[in-house]
This record gives sequence, structure tokens and C-alpha cells, in this order.
Amino acid sequence: MPIDATQPYDDNNIFARILRGELPSKTVYDDEFALAFHDINPQAPLHILVIPKGAYVSWDDFSARASDAEIAGFVRAVGQVARDAGLVAPGYRLLANTGLDSHQEVPHLHVHIFAGQKLGPMLAI
Repeated sequence: MPIDATQPYDDNNIFARILRGELPSKTVYDDEFALAFHDINPQAPLHILVIPKGAYVSWDDFSARASDAEIAGFVRAVGQVARDAGLVAPGYRLLANTGLDSHQEVPHLHVHIFAGQKLGPMLAI
């Protein structure tokens, strides 16, 4: 079910629980600012989620409240994950849903990295 990205952060969301070690994940990257792991329901041959370690509901929340170090660290982590996975040359797609209309399902900022095949048009309307 999509979430309202203007609501307060929910400490019991699935990504908060992964960050606390309460739920397992297949981690591919971990530093002081970000955690990246394989999606449990992949929508492409390669589907990695990158999340900031701070409690941010959405891209809007993150860009308004995160420190410059957190923002730079998170953006660099997304790029590093793509480079480490060898995705730069063949290409990949980044997606960050924010709010109800975008179908954001988890109230913790996350960026999807999709790759492993030609992805086609961005939106099917």
C-alpha cells in the first residue's frame, strides 16, 4: 500500500528493522551513511535498494533535513554500488518513489537500482 511521504518517520518500517539487524538482507554495500542490498522481490534481473542510515521518509524529507555529509555520502554510495556491480557501461536505472502518487510503499527513503537487461521506456501510461 502506498504511503504518505509527509507523515512522520515510522521506526518499525522494514528498512529501519533491517538497519537495526532485526531482519536479514543480502548486503552489497555498507558504510556510515548508506546500506545497499538486493530487493527480495526483484523487478529486473539485478535490483538493488540503497537506503540512507538516517531516519528519512522520502527524498523530500532527506533533501530538507539531512546534513551535507549525509547527502554527499548517500549519493556517493549509490554511484559506488553501481560501479561495484559493473553497471556503468551497460547502463542502469535509478528510481526513488516519493508519496502516494508514486506508489512509495516503505516510509524510508530508498533508491532502486535496476539493471541486467534493456529496461525499455520509463513509464507505461
